[in-house]
Amino acid sequence: MNGPLIRRGEPGYEQARVGRVFNARRPDRYPAAVLLAEDAADVAAGVRLARAENRTVSVRSGGHSWAGWSLRDDSLLIDLGNLNGLDYDASTGVVTAGPAARGGLDLAPFLAERGRAFPAGHCPGVGLGGYLLQGGQGWNGRAMGWACESVAAVDVVTADGAAVRADATHHDDLYWAARGAGPGFPGVVTAFHLRTYQAPAGMWHDTRSFHPGDAAVLLGWLHEILPVLDRRVEPVLAATRLPGVPLHTGRAHPGLVLLLHTTVMAGSAGEAAELLRAFADGPLAGKELGHVAGPTTLDEECAAQAEQSPDGYRYAVDCTWTDAPAEVLEPLLSRLWRELDTPHSFSIWYGWAPGRTLSDMAFSVQGEVYIATYAIYSDAADDERYRDWVHARTADIARHGTGVYLGDTDFTRRQDRFLSAANYRRLERIRARWDPEGRFASYLTADPEGLNVHE
Repeated sequence: MNGPLIRRGEPGYEQARVGRVFNARRPDRYPAAVLLAEDAADVAAGVRLARAENRTVSVRSGGHSWAGWSLRDDSLLIDLGNLNGLDYDASTGVVTAGPAARGGLDLAPFLAERGRAFPAGHCPGVGLGGYLLQGGQGWNGRAMGWACESVAAVDVVTADGAAVRADATHHDDLYWAARGAGPGFPGVVTAFHLRTYQAPAGMWHDTRSFHPGDAAVLLGWLHEILPVLDRRVEPVLAATRLPGVPLHTGRAHPGLVLLLHTTVMAGSAGEAAELLRAFADGPLAGKELGHVAGPTTLDEECAAQAEQSPDGYRYAVDCTWTDAPAEVLEPLLSRLWRELDTPHSFSIWYGWAPGRTLSDMAFSVQGEVYIATYAIYSDAADDERYRDWVHARTADIARHGTGVYLGDTDFTRRQDRFLSAANYRRLERIRARWDPEGRFASYLTADPEGLNVHE
């Protein structure tokens, strides 16, 4: 192996264990060793070593899993942080990306230089490995679909240490699983081959802030217009306490603000204005606390996302998909939003409707609206209080939900469906074929029997 293998108790172990974990709430779980892989050959050697030592293999791509899925007691943790290369084939429009390449900070600017685009994640520092394996909810996703639907092939190290390429015609069951199985994927992806798209002419936004007392009217209107919005229009309503929200001159910040931030990628300013016109005609027009609109860039949007989700803080997070009407959601959301009590904590309503038929892939649970809440704080003494709160409030909403998105879940505290029942059974068969000994760590859960169970 070219990369260092650091065993527990050796110098550098703690940095290797948690140094790349984004959430400062780092679990007390301790791998037997951490392999800082340099390349795919190192990954294969690590899997063979784990087999020889009869250890489970856990994998880290970007370190943004809220529950710290890569940290498993007595496992061999294969850290893919050095597998972050990017290579573009102009003849096919396919970019080959390492799993630790970051969607917003690495992939997006790399493609922009070549006039290409890909639905990278909203949070710029997230590694592509976990993002794509879990589905990939990214910029322009209503129009372009789930990012994993643009995966053309994956390079995989299997449980016996072999290296294979999986696509629609070769090892198609692994290819199917790589698009949505998340940490349940029975292998280690060392490279993704991604279809890219012609970059749009530009990006525009319409951003309006509202008083939380207007939630019922605002949500009712959003649920009414969402199904008929052009798919290029991406509306997100965030409850936030950040001070930098747009406010009209003379308007005082009410503490908590409902921020309706809508983006669109279009061919011209005129086209963007037409696509965003619906937001000027709502029932609260003229009653906004503040309003700004105009051209924006992916870099600016990513910077705003990074400000809302800063490094160095502790996070407790949960989510649900729902098809419930606004009158059902509003009382539950308003209660949750009022209880956001730190400057960075926030909760989003993300419009995704109308529904559409998904590709034939593992990913299979979505809804008309995505709701996710991020408790962001700094004191370890608050861990249990915020975890209890975020999971209890999300569970109240999830009673009217359709399931969860793996990227914002913590199955050690609350479980729900993340694949359709048929797809979960199919994934189990694929896992049994490719990883019969259970070499790969799979889902981190306090209740294995309750996995993928929807109340």
